[in-house]
Amino acid sequence: MVDPWEGVVVMDYVEEYRRAELFMEAGDPHEAARILQPLLVAEPGNAAVRLQLALAYFASAQLRRAEGELRALVERDPTDHYAHHVLGRTLERLNRHAEALPHLRLASAMSPLDDYRQAVDRVAARVNVRGVPGGPPSAS
Repeated sequence: MVDPWEGVVVMDYVEEYRRAELFMEAGDPHEAARILQPLLVAEPGNAAVRLQLALAYFASAQLRRAEGELRALVERDPTDHYAHHVLGRTLERLNRHAEALPHLRLASAMSPLDDYRQAVDRVAARVNVRGVPGGPPSAS
């Protein structure tokens, strides 16, 4: 009788996720992302994997990829304050301050953490300095 599982590699998702976390902790977000990508393909609805992948992208300056994963998270769960905060921070790093500010404000309103408030203040100051629409009127 032939074993139908012979030669089949079964991925231990939990172990791979933990391995990715170790790479993040060790300062290697590129490797963490490489590990997490197939996990997200296998489990596209897994918010924890998607968030960890977004954080790996953010930490490795793959900001457009981070943005995509974070937008998927906030679309799926608009009450996820942390995803809004990291999306705002990602947009801030992309110098898209006017787009970042609503996400940062929402995160701060949902969870009044010091880091969230500081991000709002920092980005709001940049938006106001640049005279981006929606900021206070400039003195003429």
